[in-house]
Amino acid sequence: MSSTLEIITSDALPCRHGFFTRKGGASSGIFAGLNCGAGSSDQAEIVAINRARVAKAMDLPAEALTTVHQVHSARAMAVTGPFTHRPEADAMVTATPGVLLGVLTADCQPVLFCDPNAGVIGAAHAGWRGAVDGVLEATLDAMEALGASRAQTSVVIGPSISQAAYEVGPEFLDRFRAEDPANTRFFAKGPGDRMLFDLPGYGLHRLRSAGVAEAEWTGHCTYGDPERFFSFRRTTHAGEADYGRLISTIRL
Repeated sequence: MSSTLEIITSDALPCRHGFFTRKGGASSGIFAGLNCGAGSSDQAEIVAINRARVAKAMDLPAEALTTVHQVHSARAMAVTGPFTHRPEADAMVTATPGVLLGVLTADCQPVLFCDPNAGVIGAAHAGWRGAVDGVLEATLDAMEALGASRAQTSVVIGPSISQAAYEVGPEFLDRFRAEDPANTRFFAKGPGDRMLFDLPGYGLHRLRSAGVAEAEWTGHCTYGDPERFFSFRRTTHAGEADYGRLISTIRL
């Protein structure tokens, strides 16, 4: 595993940001590379080293990196600095320079938001449940409470599980169809009674429907590229005991 960090960025996002891959970290074994998940069974001191490397790459001290205890909710909260105790939420927004917002993922969507005119940013963890329940819209609402405008906000979805790798059962489709019959367009036929769900496509639809200035997906699939990305589903299929967490960050 290379000791050099690999950071994916998007020209669509006019704020300093980075979707980090697993390359360049201190973790070993199944966590090899840049595991930033304090909730994993990796050694806490190693995770702290990885997180400090991320902050340094964003030209900030380790203590500037702010993350929440993610619970697949639609809760977005405004922050002005790091927490002494991580609250349960799945999105953060800030207008405070020097705060590094970070979200952890391993197939779910890491979503970064920026209104450069208002000087307001956001970061959301959006799996299927959070996306259905409205975490993306909640992030935009929280940004607007700080003076942002969704019509001026650019949003990028980072490395996530792609449709080709996201096999689900019929009850999963039923849930989305109940919310909106048009959601069937995010499902393709899979083997037997299984369907293939387009999580990034659904996320982009929710963002564009919410009226953002621009929304795009970087196009990277976490499941299909084990050299670069951690994947909960790939770990499950491989029968491994745990998995690393990727980090995506944004700052003013």
